Amino acid sequence: MSGVTDPPARADATAPRTPRPRPLRLADGARLVAAWILSFVALLMTAWLLPGFTHTSWLPLLVAAAVTGLLGLVVRPVLVELAARVGWIAVALCTVFGQAVVMQLALGLVPGVSFASWWTAVAAAWIASAFGTVLVWLTSAGTDESFAASLMRIKPGHVTDPEVDGVLFVQLDGVSFPVMQWVLESGTMPTLRRWVDSGSHALHEWTVQLPCTTPASQQALLMGSAAGVPAFRWYDRELGRVLVANRPEDAAVIESRASTGQGLLVDDGVSVSNLFTGDAPKASMTMSRLEVTRGARRTRQVFARFLVRPDGLARSLSRAAAEVGRERFQMARQRRLLVHPRVHRSWTFAALRAFSNGLLRDLNTAIVSEEMMRGARSIYVDYVDYDEIAHHAGGTRIESLAALGGLDQVFAVLHKVAERAPRRYHVVVLSDHGQSQGEPFAARHGIELSALCRALTMSATSGVEGSIEGWGRVDSVLQDLTAAPSTGISGAASRRVRGRTQPDAASSDSELVVLGSGNLGLVYAPGPARLTLDDLDRQWPALVPGLVAHEGIGFVSAMSLAGPVAIGRSGRHYLDTGEVVGTDPLHGFGSHAAAMVRAATSMPEAPDLYVNSAVDPRTREIAAFEPLVGAHGGLGGWQDRAFVLAPADLLIPMEPIVGGDALHRHLVGVLEALHHRTSLPAGHQRSSS
Repeated sequence: MSGVTDPPARADATAPRTPRPRPLRLADGARLVAAWILSFVALLMTAWLLPGFTHTSWLPLLVAAAVTGLLGLVVRPVLVELAARVGWIAVALCTVFGQAVVMQLALGLVPGVSFASWWTAVAAAWIASAFGTVLVWLTSAGTDESFAASLMRIKPGHVTDPEVDGVLFVQLDGVSFPVMQWVLESGTMPTLRRWVDSGSHALHEWTVQLPCTTPASQQALLMGSAAGVPAFRWYDRELGRVLVANRPEDAAVIESRASTGQGLLVDDGVSVSNLFTGDAPKASMTMSRLEVTRGARRTRQVFARFLVRPDGLARSLSRAAAEVGRERFQMARQRRLLVHPRVHRSWTFAALRAFSNGLLRDLNTAIVSEEMMRGARSIYVDYVDYDEIAHHAGGTRIESLAALGGLDQVFAVLHKVAERAPRRYHVVVLSDHGQSQGEPFAARHGIELSALCRALTMSATSGVEGSIEGWGRVDSVLQDLTAAPSTGISGAASRRVRGRTQPDAASSDSELVVLGSGNLGLVYAPGPARLTLDDLDRQWPALVPGLVAHEGIGFVSAMSLAGPVAIGRSGRHYLDTGEVVGTDPLHGFGSHAAAMVRAATSMPEAPDLYVNSAVDPRTREIAAFEPLVGAHGGLGGWQDRAFVLAPADLLIPMEPIVGGDALHRHLVGVLEALHHRTSLPAGHQRSSS
């Protein structure tokens, strides 16, 4: 696995020293106390269950648990040595009766506890051991070490081309380049830091296209172009309804329009937990494939193995409960400290956070591990942990950055799995966009964008400005576990979740449809044809002037008779010619803003009017048209600054990487350098894994 081997230890000028015993640490003492308490609980449960095991109160059992542990340290080595000297029969007898001997000796030293007979002691030893095993499992099975150990037990497969190295693409959703720099410099992600320090990997920035959203970026990264995706959700003139990228049927439509059959993962690739497949022959929990198959057998198998295993069930329950508790504590802390900006963080979000940072993370890791052990040539997986928290807490807040520490543990686990895989794997870590922070538009200005448009036009306006991104991820798992859309508990649950992700479609009498996508607003006049700026001015003369005059709006863009144009409070920027009249409305949004806005506004699928929020020049804060404190979609702040951390010898950009399509070409180059894609067939049979 490229880049995961720690760099060799530096030579020390001092003479070799004899290693000293490791001193007892606080953690060791805590483990001893925990073992003592667990032994006491096991004895208490045994005494309750076994009539011949008597005690006067719980206190003697507490003392007996400690004495048993201490005597075991002394007696067990003696019994093992004697049994080894005598022979196999003695070993077997020691196995059956050894703990009973220890317990009998211990309870003989503790008043208030007794056995009715020797056989009662034997029974008590076995019962207490069984209880102790269960208790230890419940308290330790949820650890990363236990989870990694379970994945290491996956049997490696056989590949016919072991000389071809595999590639694992890991998307850390929503992590900006500056944030990744922070966590690497601070050591918050030690695994990735070791890769960079060893020289195996190098960190690069890439500039995200407009819109700065997962659908546009993933389509570009996986399929080669962001064309046709004007936002996270948009009014589709061809279908006459709102398309939402994280709804399976809509994702299937979007991918069918973009696919050329030559996507990033077409050569024995696997798509895991993405919006699109990248033409992968196998996919799990991938939105665009769900509508076709309505349930992936492989996903159900992994899910069943994960939860049926004791460590999987205990890990899921314990981590979910811990994540909910952590979220409620952090929410209360933000309120107590009067952190600003902030948004309301509901119990619903706490549950979504527990899902994305618990079950979904583990499912992704389990599926990726199985595919690596199978020997898949390429795998692309999306981890949404940081993005989900940052939307509600803020992209630079402590709880958001802490999620990256948890994801670093995922890399450590995958490193261990890769060491046993049937082919060598190289890891490319990247983000699809960044996040910008700020108080939501409605909270800051007391009016939603749809209401503002309604007031300026006096027209019937449908507004879709709620946050739905997290619910789509729940939907991807529920539907992939469901064999049919209308059967079983999973199907019913999936339909309830899908009800949340289905926005209210524009009613037949709506004159305007206003959609929020981070700090990028989209205004449509429903119908088969796109209105030009001149059409808008004739029909609603106060709309554009009223929007650009609002203090919360940075600029709007539309298609005029002279081509795409960006309009601000006191100037216009004609994007085809570069002519600026008055004050440039794109000033302060970056040198790349004009090209980005031009490309987005020129798309046939673009809205009649793009609306980008203002950016505070002092704090770089934006104002999302959704109720989110961390957002992405338009321009301003760090949302268009993404990163790619790749093997230094495989990805060597000679010029800035601008747009997901440009990064796609680099990623394809990585595959080709490893001798992938040498004999792609003309057609590809798509199936669910």
